[in-house]
Amino acid sequence: MKIGIISDTHGFLDPRVEKLFAGVEHILHAGDIGDSMIELELKFIAPVTVVLGNTDFGLAFKETEGVTLAGKKFLIHHIVNPWALDETLAARIQRDRPDVVVFGHTHNKFSETVNRILFFNPGYAGKPKFGAERSVAILHCDEMGLRHEFIPL
Repeated sequence: MKIGIISDTHGFLDPRVEKLFAGVEHILHAGDIGDSMIELELKFIAPVTVVLGNTDFGLAFKETEGVTLAGKKFLIHHIVNPWALDETLAARIQRDRPDVVVFGHTHNKFSETVNRILFFNPGYAGKPKFGAERSVAILHCDEMGLRHEFIPL
């Protein structure tokens, strides 16, 4: 199974995302979506799970979502520090026991296993600004396990 991972679009969906995510079976958006129309655009590609980011005022998404895909449990939350989890998120992780925590906020790509959980950030996908590196990602979930692919925008 291929899962598209995106975050921090801030109201802008790069037109290349449709082609880059062609063939994914689900998309996870880790917050700061900026405009609920982006969720609708992504739904033309594949089913979507979206969480609120710290700039998503007035949007009707949850702060944290859990979804099981390809037999793996995913927890999606916008602001995550893998080495210093806040109490609420730590309790949710303890309760749900996810295989992967997908997050955004930092605008930096990240993939590291901490306490047997993969913490994964696809990077920043919003409008080009100040030469910031922009990216999305694909997680491949199959009999070989989990493999990630960062894709520059």
